[in-house]
Amino acid sequence: MHGLVNTAIQAFVVSTYGEDRWKEIMEGAELGFSEFEAMLIYPDEQSQSMLTTLEKTLERPLPEILEDLGTFLVSNPKVEALRRLLRFSGVNYSEFLQSLDDLSDRARLAVSDLDLPSLELIEMSSGTFELWCHEGIPGYAYVMMGVLRAMADDYGSLVILDYVGKRDNVEVIAISVVDTEFAEGRSFELGAHPL
Repeated sequence: MHGLVNTAIQAFVVSTYGEDRWKEIMEGAELGFSEFEAMLIYPDEQSQSMLTTLEKTLERPLPEILEDLGTFLVSNPKVEALRRLLRFSGVNYSEFLQSLDDLSDRARLAVSDLDLPSLELIEMSSGTFELWCHEGIPGYAYVMMGVLRAMADDYGSLVILDYVGKRDNVEVIAISVVDTEFAEGRSFELGAHPL
């Protein structure tokens, strides 16, 4: 698994639960190191060992943890770059959803060896969609649930999300956009912030 994925999990755990809890997880995973490097590729077994230990240590189901990770990736100021990348996708939540088909390609433009699973948005009816998350990274659909929820808040949209499950080798998320102007969204400026 790409180190960026593992370091995102590490940043989430350290920010949410503290450095000591992260050290406990890594000691329990018995990988022989305590931190991941963002630009390395790790064997899937090492990443899976870390995730299994994470679930046991936090005493929470892994899908819940991964959904919280997705929310963290969008809403935490320490990872503002991802939020900016996603907000460039459209001026409202519906446009953002329509752009998800291109997310893995846009990520690859930023980091050439980052291979995110492809996404496919299917419009079922006006305001109702299914997001198909193709195989590639275990738990990716749950991370996307958190991302979708946080982006709805970011845009000020009222959205209902439901993890449907696996269907024909894809994981399916049902999305109902109830109101695109439900609340005031977070401010967003196209230009970069001054240093």
